[in-house]
Amino acid sequence: MSFFDVWSSMDWDDIKMSIYGKQARDVERALAKPKRDLQDFMALISPAAEPYLERMAQQSYQLTRQRFGNTVGFYIPLYLSNLCANDCTYCGFSMSNRLKRKTLSEAEIEQECLAIKAMGFDTVLLVTGEHEGKVGLAYFKQMLPIIKRHFSYVMMEVQPLSEAEYAELRQYGLDSVMVYQETYQHLTYDQHHIRGKKKDFRWRLETPDRLGRAGIDKIGLGALFGLEDWRADSFYVAAHLRYLQKHYWKTRYSVSFPRLRPCTGGLEPKSIMTDRQLVQLICAYRLFDGELELSLSTREAREFRDKVIPLGVTSISAGSKTQPGGYVADDEAELEQFEIDDDRSPAEVARAIAATGLQPVWKDWDNSYSASR
Repeated sequence: MSFFDVWSSMDWDDIKMSIYGKQARDVERALAKPKRDLQDFMALISPAAEPYLERMAQQSYQLTRQRFGNTVGFYIPLYLSNLCANDCTYCGFSMSNRLKRKTLSEAEIEQECLAIKAMGFDTVLLVTGEHEGKVGLAYFKQMLPIIKRHFSYVMMEVQPLSEAEYAELRQYGLDSVMVYQETYQHLTYDQHHIRGKKKDFRWRLETPDRLGRAGIDKIGLGALFGLEDWRADSFYVAAHLRYLQKHYWKTRYSVSFPRLRPCTGGLEPKSIMTDRQLVQLICAYRLFDGELELSLSTREAREFRDKVIPLGVTSISAGSKTQPGGYVADDEAELEQFEIDDDRSPAEVARAIAATGLQPVWKDWDNSYSASR
């Protein structure tokens, strides 16, 4: 049993029709309930919920403060390599794109870690292209101990691995893994993944199951908005979340909200998600699950981030560079995965967050707590 079995029983067109068929009374019913199910989530992300955005935002803000206090966690991505054996239409690292390729050495990773620590971070997200031959398990086992010396909490966003490989990397200090399905619409997924192992829809879809069985502390889910209808994809993410929470209840979960950004060989979005719709979605997830961690990256503009973060977001990136070696040698834009929008320094972002009455938190994990588990 895996989420693939649940996914196989669901019909994209039926779900999309159900979402767009929700009415005001469905939204009002969902807003009145103390706990919401997937049908309520459908109503909250539907067009019928758009007139209720202010009410949703108020409830979302209250729930977030009750559960997470006045805090916002800070993390930063560390790009280890832009080598990739996949050909994907939306990614600057795609193997068919002509760009300079680079994989960080031990010495270069040490320098990147020192530069990141100097900015105040204690939580880092390791990112690579998907190239198992040169940037696979052996490379991760070599680099994780170096990185773990500097950071209390280490997350990864790399190619899907086996359950045994995740369990092994956990022993090397891996705490969390982000794995985004991109889109849950199989035909659309196939169109955008042209060559490489990422073309295997099921292997990717079952990755969170393997993470749960391996005992990873936190699993990050999400879809890439712009490939398909954002409402339908968001519902599938919510259904995926509920399945995982039922089967791997010791694990924590987060959801991210990436929208397509310009990159080498850039792709025009199939559908546009407006800022107002993204606010609606963030609030809908918070109303759906008060315990869920919600993350917003530097893909989004500074003005938007400053306004929406208090409504439900619990973690953000800041000062991000999306190329290998970007924190030491900040002059190699041709290596980037995509362009960021919020280019403020971490200190500037922290001041903006503090101005809203929230407290920036640079450390997500305590080693003494980890040892007691």
